[in-house]
Amino acid sequence: MTRIGRLISGCAALALAVSAAAAQPAAVPAVPPPASAFFAYPQVLDAQLSPDGHRLALSTAYRTGRVALYVFDLQDNNRISQAASFRDTDVTRFDWVNDERLVFSVTDLQAGSGESYRVAPGLFSARFDGTELRALISRQGGPSVTGGSARVQALPWSYRLLHVPAPTAEGPSEEVLLGEQVFDGGELQALGPVWQNVRTGRTRSAKVDAPASGVVGWWFNSVGEPLVALVLANDQHTLFHRSAPGAEWQVLAQAPRDRLPFTPLRVDDNGSFYVTQNSGREGLRVVKRYDFTAKRPEAEPLVSAPGFDFSGQLLHGSDADSRGQLLGVRLTTDAETTVWFDPSLKALQAVADTALPGRVNRISCRRCGHPDAVVLVRSWSDQHPGELLLYRPGTQSWQRVSVVQPGINPRWSATVKLERIAARDGRSIPVWITQPPLSAGEAPAPRPAVVMVHGGPWVRGHQWRWEPMAQFLASRGYVVIEPEFRGSAGYGATHQRAGYKQFGKAMQDDVADALLWAQKQGIASDRACIAGASYGGYATLMGLARHPELYRCGAAWVALTDLLLYVEGSWWVDDDISDFGRRVSLIERVGNPKEETERAMLVAMSPIHQAERIQAPVLLAFGEDDRRIPLQHGKRMREALEKAGRTPEWIVYPGEGHGWRLPANRVDFAERLERFLAPHLK
Repeated sequence: MTRIGRLISGCAALALAVSAAAAQPAAVPAVPPPASAFFAYPQVLDAQLSPDGHRLALSTAYRTGRVALYVFDLQDNNRISQAASFRDTDVTRFDWVNDERLVFSVTDLQAGSGESYRVAPGLFSARFDGTELRALISRQGGPSVTGGSARVQALPWSYRLLHVPAPTAEGPSEEVLLGEQVFDGGELQALGPVWQNVRTGRTRSAKVDAPASGVVGWWFNSVGEPLVALVLANDQHTLFHRSAPGAEWQVLAQAPRDRLPFTPLRVDDNGSFYVTQNSGREGLRVVKRYDFTAKRPEAEPLVSAPGFDFSGQLLHGSDADSRGQLLGVRLTTDAETTVWFDPSLKALQAVADTALPGRVNRISCRRCGHPDAVVLVRSWSDQHPGELLLYRPGTQSWQRVSVVQPGINPRWSATVKLERIAARDGRSIPVWITQPPLSAGEAPAPRPAVVMVHGGPWVRGHQWRWEPMAQFLASRGYVVIEPEFRGSAGYGATHQRAGYKQFGKAMQDDVADALLWAQKQGIASDRACIAGASYGGYATLMGLARHPELYRCGAAWVALTDLLLYVEGSWWVDDDISDFGRRVSLIERVGNPKEETERAMLVAMSPIHQAERIQAPVLLAFGEDDRRIPLQHGKRMREALEKAGRTPEWIVYPGEGHGWRLPANRVDFAERLERFLAPHLK
């Protein structure tokens, strides 16, 4: 048994194969797994190989209940070192700077999510063995970390990590690139890069001559040279580029804020500049190379995903011998996929996909092409929460590092499928269907349904992978229906813009049409409830008001309930919506309260003014410290329902913000939701 196995999952090194028995369905347990199995924090939050592939760093709360950072020496029988561990906070994001040193941020995961409004995560560095711990960026309002020379002070909390450079032919670096950010009224005002040595803590100027004041974004090549800059001034964005450090900045595009004709994606070492741009009738986001001669993106896309916006990254080499080379592209259609241009990586991907069929297998390789190459594989599916494995091409050997959610048996999990349906006006609506497994001898039949509406609403709601809430509800026997209603991102600009000023109207009809479609297909029965968070909570309440014949109950958490309060704001209700958001974005997307007709629409489409039409039971849950949708939204909705004679089930979680961070609260809410749904759906 390896030390990795002893620390994390008790799994020994193994020659990996998927047996026929594992591929066969298992009997569904009479008693489903408890909520804690679904909503516990992952056993391993992240794992990364060092640049030389000799060490594996991973973050886990396995030993202490606090997420610590451990490093395994893959050249020395997986000998364990503890790189960072704290009694009162948790290691979250981390990166290797070189083969011996890491940088990491911390967050108190045992505080509610409201902490994120009060405490900056800071940045710290340490050797892989935990020595030479140093604070690089101080935390705002959180516990301090000491170490190193007292003569070198940590930078203020307003700085953040911008870039970790790749190793060069001259050797590894000890420096990272940091930038200071200043916010005023929710608006980013400044961002200036500096180099900081992670060993000594000393800083030096990045010697960047900004193209203009008001830089809000930089794009760097692999060694940290800024070649693209985005400037914001007077509600106007200007995009600058230069061919090399010290060269003159040139304007590539200028437009009103958030209206640039293309968006920067990546600049590489050979001078290529990649952008994303809307394309075709549906306005699907594609990747293009910028043509500096023609002064516009090339006509033909480099990467496109029919039916989906591009969402992903270009994969460039990070080893000294492949630094800056474009090796492949990783993108998400219904599921994540990776297309490798590099033959050796393409071959390694094929090995992983053969060993782990029917899954997404994300590989990262160190020392590729050398006898001592090592590959880290993150593998998951719709039914499998995921696991981490190491593969050594030289010996063709596999080693399991850890499973992600040890309390989940993938053979009992629900399946997830993406369908596309026609809404009542003919618009194509993507809909995710999560269906519970059948018991032995059970014939397919309509099941009671939970319609889950995602938040945002201008985000993509789902992808093909294991998701705790949908799987939890499916384990209780419900089919889960998740529509990507108009207004959702990820399916083209036309689909997203079709939802503008359609709160409670066409957006709400799409949600209803998804349920009606599932019922017509024999997937869902006539027993259905609706649920969701944030905008999803809004749609839950409006669904109960507009389509009372469809839903027997509704559960809404951190729910938007008062559109005027959301769009206009209030001097005595504190939230985190920026000035620009209220002056421009929300007026365009939700409605203009200064225009009489639209103000009337905002009032009519607010759940607090629809309470008398809501007849079904309601569960309301809010975070006491929520600044995206302040608690006042919940209080107003509760009062309106009580006035209408429909007292809701009411939950407020102290310390939580816009969602539940504490596992205890996640489990508590899931159990409350289960008890709330059962009388109406079972």
